[in-house]
Amino acid sequence: MLNFPKSTEFNKRIPKQKFYENIAVTPAMKKAFVEQIRIIYWRNKIAATTLNLAAGGQVTEIEVFEVRLSAPELDESVLRQIDREIPYHILFLLEYEGKYCAVIGYKEAAAGKTAFKVDRYYSTDWLDEDDLPVHLEGLTLDAVYENFVRQIAGDALGTGESTSLKDSVEQQKQREQLEKQIAALEAKIRKEKQPKKKFEMVQKLNGMKGEQERKK
Repeated sequence: MLNFPKSTEFNKRIPKQKFYENIAVTPAMKKAFVEQIRIIYWRNKIAATTLNLAAGGQVTEIEVFEVRLSAPELDESVLRQIDREIPYHILFLLEYEGKYCAVIGYKEAAAGKTAFKVDRYYSTDWLDEDDLPVHLEGLTLDAVYENFVRQIAGDALGTGESTSLKDSVEQQKQREQLEKQIAALEAKIRKEKQPKKKFEMVQKLNGMKGEQERKK
């Protein structure tokens, strides 16, 4: 898929029950797998053994999973469950009625670096497969993974020319938090009746909006 080199092709169907047969999986999680997913294919394996790439310090393999859906929505908890079961980085290609949505989790090493935890997911719009902004770029697996995340996240992470992926994600979190604080303060201002208090709140709001502009 995605015109990745033939050497990376795996094309193996994975029984979806593999991801929910664990006794720790809740009935709601099992229901989501059964009702929302039709088929899961392991399409590609991107690794030093399948491509002329250097192994990464964090990323040793990137698996490409095609997940065919029964409806155009998939609970994020389902992706997290698959990510928990597979000890590698995963690029998900969700398919519904011929359209595709690329999804990837920003993963960080957990304690001891023996496992990874997903911090957050990024996704594209629903597009034709050929229009997905996902391209194999980089000389190491770390670089390929970072480029996948940036390609899929788009403007959300900025240009990243001089910022690490970790810092870009952290800056996005700060922007989102500031947006929430601004929205909450604007709601308070609309309800405030006392002119003096309202003036003070507007001054604070202007300062926060200035900070927001600087963080863009």
